Amino acid sequence: MGVAVFLGNEEKTFSIHVDHGVGTNIALLLRGEKRPRPLTHDLINHIFQAFQIRVMKIVINDLKDDTYYARLVLMAENEVHKKMVEIDARPSDCLAIALETKSAIHVADKVWGQVNDLSELFEEMKQKFEEQGPEED
Repeated sequence: MGVAVFLGNEEKTFSIHVDHGVGTNIALLLRGEKRPRPLTHDLINHIFQAFQIRVMKIVINDLKDDTYYARLVLMAENEVHKKMVEIDARPSDCLAIALETKSAIHVADKVWGQVNDLSELFEEMKQKFEEQGPEED
């Protein structure tokens, strides 16, 4: 079973479906909860720190056949070199990494123009959650 991650602003909200494991990790990150052992996104963040790599931003940059695409924009800056790179990655991984590193999340204009506005659904789900609490698995 997958998990929906809602993204948006005052103008529009849309969702990206992610696998259950990444969705759980994103939920933990949003709540500020520590994991008992490092998960994949924790490991990636530790590697970035060890090699002085900063996450500049992530960009949800494309939507084709109901599949989202994303780019992870990194800056490696150490005593050897200074280099910016963009890496193709799953949006779900990018979202978890952005939350882990407190980095900016951007959506390309062409994607923003393609997505359906789910603001009403999101508000209904938020209200239901606040009234009833989370559903049990």
